[in-house]
Amino acid sequence: MAVPAFEEYVPAIDCTCAGCAVQRRTAAAALPTRQGGHPAAHGARRALVLATAAGVVLSAGLAEAATAVADPAPVTDPAPVTDPAPVTDPGPDSPQGGPGPLQGAGASGPSASQASTSTLRRTTRAEIISRAKKWVTAQVPYSMSRYWSDGYRQDCSGYVSMAWDLAGNEWTGSLASYGTRIAREDLQPGDILLFHNPADPAKGSHVTIFDGWTDSAHTHYTAYEQTTPHTRKRTTPMAYWSNSGSYAAYRYKGLSTGTGGSGSTTKFPGAGKFGPGANNAYVTQLGKLLVARGGKRFYRVGPGPAWGSADRQATAAFQRAQGWKGKEADGIPGPGTWRLLTTGTGRDIAAAGGTGQGGSTGVSAFPGRGYFRSGQSNSHVDKLGKQLVRKGYGKYYVSGPGPRWTEADRRNVEAFQKAQGWRGAEADGYPGPETWRRLFA
Repeated sequence: MAVPAFEEYVPAIDCTCAGCAVQRRTAAAALPTRQGGHPAAHGARRALVLATAAGVVLSAGLAEAATAVADPAPVTDPAPVTDPAPVTDPGPDSPQGGPGPLQGAGASGPSASQASTSTLRRTTRAEIISRAKKWVTAQVPYSMSRYWSDGYRQDCSGYVSMAWDLAGNEWTGSLASYGTRIAREDLQPGDILLFHNPADPAKGSHVTIFDGWTDSAHTHYTAYEQTTPHTRKRTTPMAYWSNSGSYAAYRYKGLSTGTGGSGSTTKFPGAGKFGPGANNAYVTQLGKLLVARGGKRFYRVGPGPAWGSADRQATAAFQRAQGWKGKEADGIPGPGTWRLLTTGTGRDIAAAGGTGQGGSTGVSAFPGRGYFRSGQSNSHVDKLGKQLVRKGYGKYYVSGPGPRWTEADRRNVEAFQKAQGWRGAEADGYPGPETWRRLFA
């Protein structure tokens, strides 16, 4: 049987049969756009198949095949493209290079070799944050192999090396040697939160720059960090989105909090510059350093160049905050006190217990877990509650605190524990020795 030849069927203008009607509508829709046709239907004119196999009867099949063809579906505008939903729990994508010198244009600085911790450059908190902001403004792209115009590697550890003004590029495995380990509650702008995974440094290792708390419970902070796709400043959970409990806080060893001006120095000027009768610029510098470390309540006027009881009380409070006693906490600064103050290291003066007469006298021994349970009423619970309020963790108290253990006490303790980066059984709301030590430090 011969295969029939197929020709395009042209409908009659005045024919009323269904096949011709469909053909006429299809042909009209297939007109070029410039002649009034639908743009999406251009080329549809030949879409009508009159027969699909040999043996189909042309005369009877034409009308039936024509009626089976529906009008072309209307073409709708595509859905608008939107930005992807923001990531709420990103992990650091931060593989990094190892320690090495500055490279490129920045290598002409004071040192193009790996820095020595014994020759740290002096810097201030304000300068650290200012340098961190420059990369945020420039949106420096993340890279573990490229170097920015200042010579620092464009990864997380290179970013901190730049902000701390180190003489070379470090990595998460070496940055700790340039800092002093501090408690998380002592974090201040310019300090860092560091996690180094020695088993597999490329997995999870990361470092951020702390810029301040964003809530009174200290559950979130403003972080400067170098991560994909570029440098950013962002509110971040304490201590990070992942591996939070493994991040350690460090303060740069070369930090200087000197106030500048006449007599401002990080070198101890000698005990003779302080005490009754002293009147010089070093006394003013000491007072300003003490105010910056929590001693403002001691100064009704000043600080100033004339030595007074406020200077002695504030100095003694700072010394006691370090755990010193006796002659080591007599209120007269020595080389150790001066070094801690001018480098921004050591512990800050603890909040006063409402008396304004001194700082912390050291951490009292943890009394035991049995005092902090449902039904218990004792002075330890009262002491705990008052310290939680002083530290800013008293939002669950409707009244009190008081000597009776309540759910409000437990929830406030839990908030404090979570602020340390603890989770699970470590943040159950019941104080243990470490919770007690950190709370009263």
